Formats: sequence, structure tokens, C-alpha cells
Amino acid sequence: MIRHPHDDAELLALVRRYVTPERRYLKLGGGLLRMQSPECDRFMRDLREDAGLITADEVAKLLEGGWRERRTAAWLVAVSRRTEFREHLGALLLASEVCCVGPAYCVALASFGTARDADLLAAYLDRYLCRPDLAYDQTVVMSALQFIDLNIGGGQADRFREPGGLWHQWLQDAPHMKGDSDPTPFFLSLIRRLCAFVDECAEVL
Repeated sequence: MIRHPHDDAELLALVRRYVTPERRYLKLGGGLLRMQSPECDRFMRDLREDAGLITADEVAKLLEGGWRERRTAAWLVAVSRRTEFREHLGALLLASEVCCVGPAYCVALASFGTARDADLLAAYLDRYLCRPDLAYDQTVVMSALQFIDLNIGGGQADRFREPGGLWHQWLQDAPHMKGDSDPTPFFLSLIRRLCAFVDECAEVL
């Protein structure tokens, strides 16, 4: 069940502490890459500090909230390298209960970058590439999986991308794609740059 801050005083306090200052939740994603110094330096410093301060219980609480809370929590997990949340993030990604947060889960899993993270991303594709009617996070998940494959091998993405495979069938059948070319090069570049941002933050921690 999704918790709402206005119904939960503890969650509301966490939102005010970690999520809404300077509208952080809106900037976690592609918006980071458009920031210039000194704004980017300050944002990175504050994110790094909060990733080090937030407790595991507070992360878990944020992950019970809506998309703003979950997006922020996933980034704090990524920056603080809290791999103990790997399975939780994978389960939330697979459930896809709320919009606008899938890319944050993908950045966290891609930044962890292990074979198990690849398994969790592949499980999502197994489910949702069979649903071209659902315009969820198929493209960014595929790109995160490719990112891990490029770094550690394993070729998990290959079985989806082979001729006639689920990926090409989804591209053809998904109405919102409208016959567009494969979008993964763009999203792979995005994942790579966001993971580099995470790495830069995490190095200091």
C-alpha cells in the first residue's frame, strides 16, 4: 500500500527533510545533467551529505511513499551504495505501482552493476516486453541492462535483442513507439552519465 505524507506524520517529516528542499525530487534524473556550477556542486554536496545521514529505516519509509519519495530514496540508496536495498528496488521496479520512478530504480541497479542487478532488470523485461500496451520503463530498463552487460559481460540483454526477439517485437507492437528507431542508444548514454554522477558522489562517501 502506498503511504501519503498528509496521512503519516513520520513520512511527512522525512519528505520535508530529504525530498522537497529546493525541489530535489524534480532534479534527480536528466535534470542533473543540465546543471552548471555552482548549482551542480551545491546539489551534489547536499545529496552526498543526506545519503550519508539517512538511516536504513528512513529509506525504507520513503520507499513506501509516492513517486517523489521513492525517486529520492532510490538516489540516496545509489549514492550511499546501500546494496542491501537491491532486492527491494528490484521488486518495486517489477511491481511498477507508481509512475516517474522507474528510471531512478534503474540508475541505482545499474550503479551497483552486478550480475544480480542484471537479473532483476531482465525479470522486468520478461514481464513488460510482453505488454506493448503498457508504456512503462522498458527502454530505460533495457539500457540499464546493456550498461551492466558492457561493464561485466554476461550478455543478459542479448536474448531480448536477438532478431525476432521480445525487444524487436515490442518496438514494433508498442503503439507509443510508432515505428520509431531503437531508442536505447540515447537512454544508454543517459544511464552512463547518471551513473557517473552517482560514482562521483559516492567516491567522497
